Amino acid sequence: MNKFILLLIVGITVVLAGVGYRLFLIPESSKPVETGKVVEVTIIAKKNEWRFKPEDIVINQGDRIIATVVNEDDYDHGFAIDAYGISQRMPAKSTVTVEFVATRPGDFQYYCSVPCGEGDIDGEHRDHFDMIGTIKVNQLVGIH
Repeated sequence: MNKFILLLIVGITVVLAGVGYRLFLIPESSKPVETGKVVEVTIIAKKNEWRFKPEDIVINQGDRIIATVVNEDDYDHGFAIDAYGISQRMPAKSTVTVEFVATRPGDFQYYCSVPCGEGDIDGEHRDHFDMIGTIKVNQLVGIH
């Protein structure tokens, strides 16, 4: 048998096994949860402050989040949440919208993914690495 045909058969078998597992064998506690609740938040990259406002957001597991992210600065920023596969460039003076379902409980950071400089704000030195916020996703009761 041709080795490419054999590799194709093995590949198809692996994919079908994964689909079968997701459909029929995955434990109930490991399945993604979506409550149907939509939570809209606005996150602002404050002009010349190298910070996001708000810095902390609290939501519940299963919520669908629609985040409007505003860049007030005259230079580019980025908005990223690694846990949910989000990475969006925000050109100067722009607004972007990102949407995701908070399928896992825990604390997840969002941050500026584009190097954007530094400066002094009210006597405090801030820079690109200070542009961090946290999304706290509360676990649904009865979900493990």
